[in-house]
Amino acid sequence: MAITQIAAGLYHISLGMVNAYLIDHDGLTIIDTGMPGSAPQILAAVAEIGHQPGEISNILATHLHQDHAGSLAALKAMTGATIWMHAADAALVREGICARPMRAVPKLLPWLLHTFLRGESPSIEPVLVDNTLSEGADLPVAGGIRAIPAPGHSAGQLAFLWPRYEGVLFVADAAANWRGQLGPGMVYEDLDEGGRTIQHLARLDFQIACFGHGPPIVGDAANIFRDRWPGARRLS
Repeated sequence: MAITQIAAGLYHISLGMVNAYLIDHDGLTIIDTGMPGSAPQILAAVAEIGHQPGEISNILATHLHQDHAGSLAALKAMTGATIWMHAADAALVREGICARPMRAVPKLLPWLLHTFLRGESPSIEPVLVDNTLSEGADLPVAGGIRAIPAPGHSAGQLAFLWPRYEGVLFVADAAANWRGQLGPGMVYEDLDEGGRTIQHLARLDFQIACFGHGPPIVGDAANIFRDRWPGARRLS
């Protein structure tokens, strides 16, 4: 576990191959919870910057997959925080289900990973989500944050746009920044839907992009997205 400050009140928590994030503004907000067993690492990161578990008031869950929602139940139990999640994924995590059938993008590494993992039936500790969303909404979290439906990788995936610092976009797994190379995620429930989501996100205004996998992009992030996906045009 390592916690790194991205900007004042914004932190990146590295949990190995996956990331969580912490916003310290109007209470503490955690974005994603890593694999099962990650809750102690997240709380250690919170303690490292001088806070207690009870100060975590909200958990934003981007989607149901085990590497993002694996410690959702444990972190809720340890903190009493309120969970926010899309209704489509919340209905499954309530039963401990954390995956639907998926397809890999047409590249060798994703294909190998998908082939290697597809025989498994991952599960997570069941958890009841406090607040479910079925569409985009402005949430009373971290001084105000926008939940944006981002389907494709998961039917219930959400991205989150925090307006501070000229826009901080929590991308979830709609895109990845493996080894500093911006690209699509590795596997999708719906590849076409995933492509539309990337195009939509690239039209937004944001300076910082925070990924589920790979390091954040700090500075000019939206233009970097548009350069990577030239079909996207800024929303005005």
